Amino acid sequence: MRKALAGAAAALTACAVITTPTPTQAATLITAGTGWKIATRLGVTSISPSRTYLITFATETLRRRYTPLLAPAVPQINAAGVHLKIGGVETVNPAKCGPAYHVQITEIYRPMGRAGFSQGMPCPNPARGVGTGGIVAYDSEYWTGYPIEPYKLRNTLVHEPLHALGLDHPNRLDAAGKEYPYACVATGYGNTPLMCSPNGGYRTATAMGHLTGYDTNGLKALLANAKAQGIK
Repeated sequence: MRKALAGAAAALTACAVITTPTPTQAATLITAGTGWKIATRLGVTSISPSRTYLITFATETLRRRYTPLLAPAVPQINAAGVHLKIGGVETVNPAKCGPAYHVQITEIYRPMGRAGFSQGMPCPNPARGVGTGGIVAYDSEYWTGYPIEPYKLRNTLVHEPLHALGLDHPNRLDAAGKEYPYACVATGYGNTPLMCSPNGGYRTATAMGHLTGYDTNGLKALLANAKAQGIK
């Protein structure tokens, strides 16, 4: 299960102050489309097309646990044009952004205060809106008997790092700007974006934990925005 990014920015120390885009830049940046949305509410509009983003873990136990579960999605992310690798262990402070271009993973008991909900977010307000990685806190109770279906677990484990890279939930919003749960575009087979909240993504054993076309389009949009800004 997942939780929206709204209100989560206070949990992290900002990595940088965002530079307000010029009118020309603003006109060329596209931040939402069919089945995808960029985390502009946290100041992210693009992602570096040349830097390598590195997934790291708070402990060796977490590295061993999550590496095989995240690995199938990495080639898809790279195929979209993002340079992403799975790395090793480093100190993670959930209240503060780590090294630039790192997606740091840790576990916390109910990081959102609700059973089964995990949290992922990019470091807020990066310079020029170019994402510099972020923090992921998985709910530790997934491994202590919490009843979660395999496809929900696998999709959640990939969903949260995609938040850290700069993708938001593509759910429809009500008049007050609140997300309608499950309210996302779907394919003819009923597959919603992996980033749909909650429990989007593929449900079959062979496809769970993989990005849908909607999600890869979101990553490509982050890269297209970088190109529009002249970021290399």
